Amino acid sequence: MDSESVWDDVYCELAGRALPPELLSRTDGLDVRSALRIVHAELGWPMTAASSSADWVERRVAELLADARWLPGAAELLAELRSAGVPTALVTATRRRVVSSIPGLGGFAVMVCGDDVPEGKPHPGPYRSAVRQLGVAADRCVAVEDTVIGAASAAGAGCAVLLAAEEPAGGYAWRASLAGVDAAYLRGLLPR
Repeated sequence: MDSESVWDDVYCELAGRALPPELLSRTDGLDVRSALRIVHAELGWPMTAASSSADWVERRVAELLADARWLPGAAELLAELRSAGVPTALVTATRRRVVSSIPGLGGFAVMVCGDDVPEGKPHPGPYRSAVRQLGVAADRCVAVEDTVIGAASAAGAGCAVLLAAEEPAGGYAWRASLAGVDAAYLRGLLPR
């Protein structure tokens, strides 16, 4: 899902104005509280208000994501992996209460949300938790990530990474879209 643009829109709505793209890019992949520390600092707002801002932002994001669509190719890739018996995990910096309100996410074998782990992305902990719950070796996993922060988290846990984002970064395998990505392509990203 294109959740990053939704988060960006809601941060702008909170600010009451458009925020600079370079500021918004620094929030990509972060948990809401970490992102709001950046936004509050930029706006000169007190950090003590970040907690109440986080509650409002999460409610608003949940409202908007209720109608979110999968990124091109994502639903097809997940369907292929499921039919082949490949276990899948959703690893997100978003808290579980927000994730649980998004329709269509029930098909993952494992979900690791931002409030399930003591340290969020870019720390490898979220992906280590997912790998452990899946019961597979990290070097046999491919993480499909849409942010560099998420890609760093996955790589730090020992997973191969496909960065599906507007631009390549960090030396990760990259695609602008998941259209045409299949299980064979992901398998090709694993070490031999």
